[in-house]
Amino acid sequence: MDATGPPGVEGRPDPATEAFITHRNLLFTVAYELLGSAADAEDVLQETWLRWTNVDLATVRDRRAYLVRITTRQALTRLRTLGRRKETYVGPWLPEPLLTTPDLAEDVELAESVSMAMMLVMETLTPLERAVFVLREVFDFGYDEIAGAVEKNPAAVRQIAHRARAHVAARRPRGVTSPDETRGALDAFQRAVETGDVQGLLDILAPDVVVIGDGGGVKQAVLQPVVGADKVARLLTGGLAKVDAVKTVEPVQINGGPALLLRLDGELDGVLAMRFDDGLVSGCYYVRNPAKLSRVERETAVTR
Repeated sequence: MDATGPPGVEGRPDPATEAFITHRNLLFTVAYELLGSAADAEDVLQETWLRWTNVDLATVRDRRAYLVRITTRQALTRLRTLGRRKETYVGPWLPEPLLTTPDLAEDVELAESVSMAMMLVMETLTPLERAVFVLREVFDFGYDEIAGAVEKNPAAVRQIAHRARAHVAARRPRGVTSPDETRGALDAFQRAVETGDVQGLLDILAPDVVVIGDGGGVKQAVLQPVVGADKVARLLTGGLAKVDAVKTVEPVQINGGPALLLRLDGELDGVLAMRFDDGLVSGCYYVRNPAKLSRVERETAVTR
């Protein structure tokens, strides 16, 4: 994206470019949370930039809010296209995973909002509910500002926010897991997967754990969610045991949470992100679709 713009005073970017660069990571985060796709989020940023360059800055009171408004509107438009694309998607659809910076975990609310588990919860909201929820609950925008972004009146936005908040609250993780518990469970999970230790996996899987796989019709993956500790343990250990290749597993932080990168003969095969409840693994999200793996080996900055 060409966001350098013409030079301003003493070689600095012009004011429009400077504002865009300042808030670019925020705008990407908003678009990604609404779309679940880094590629689509980047396209939205391109559209935002093109519209921003035509704005008379003298009429803009709050440049950050104005940029977020443009981004939100463009993302809502793209959500309709993305929805049609998902209707023909082969197998379950998972968000595009992001390798995130270690400090993201320090912002608990933001890390939760971009987690694979929460992104899937937000998939169950309508596009309008999702936009209102993200802008209000994650980025703390006022109802008046959100109303301008989604083209609704503030009273309607309040009702939408209440409905979305209740919907999400009912589906949030059941119990908080401390960082130490998470690291311990991830280490145990990794050892069990690498060694094929079914009992070792059963010890750290929640009884109702679910595995969702996304191969996009390009790579083999489960076409329906697999539920239950016994089935999941045997799927993970048995599936890898059948692979005739040198397997390596690397712990990483994906979407602000614990995950494993799986390589076969040194080539990236997929990423397994996890959700924890009360110290146990309650969700496994395995993305193998090659089109979704471009952001798991280089860090992406998400911010608010």
